[in-house]
Amino acid sequence: MKAYRQSAILDLVSQQDVHSQDALRRQLAALGITATQATISRDIKELGLVKRAADGAYLAGQDMARSQLATGDRARRAVVENLRRAERVQQLLVLKTDPGHAQSLALAVDQAGWPEVVGTVAGDDTILVVTRNERNAIALQRRVEQWAKA
Repeated sequence: MKAYRQSAILDLVSQQDVHSQDALRRQLAALGITATQATISRDIKELGLVKRAADGAYLAGQDMARSQLATGDRARRAVVENLRRAERVQQLLVLKTDPGHAQSLALAVDQAGWPEVVGTVAGDDTILVVTRNERNAIALQRRVEQWAKA
């Protein structure tokens, strides 16, 4: 439950401005996750969240941001090396690779931690990417197609 809760916290602070632990607790509760203020405080510390100077909203600390940048670079390299075709169906994106390469590309997409991606399912040469909505799928398709053509 801890990993799930912390993942939800990261999703929430990456998608919207969260200014207090109480607001974070209420947003978690809306997702069906019950947590005390003390638990949320420990989670914030373990996740390395910091408050933005401009408005006091939580955001991932510098170490996490650098780590996400590195995994984003790995995802880009994986797309360039492995993607053969991308096709969108509403909020789903189907990525085609050469046989045996889908797993490595799906792992790179998962590790990139893109907020628009809910998850991936990979076979031998096909990956199903589930995005939060159709707009996210369109943007992701454009991104990976641009990278693949570069």
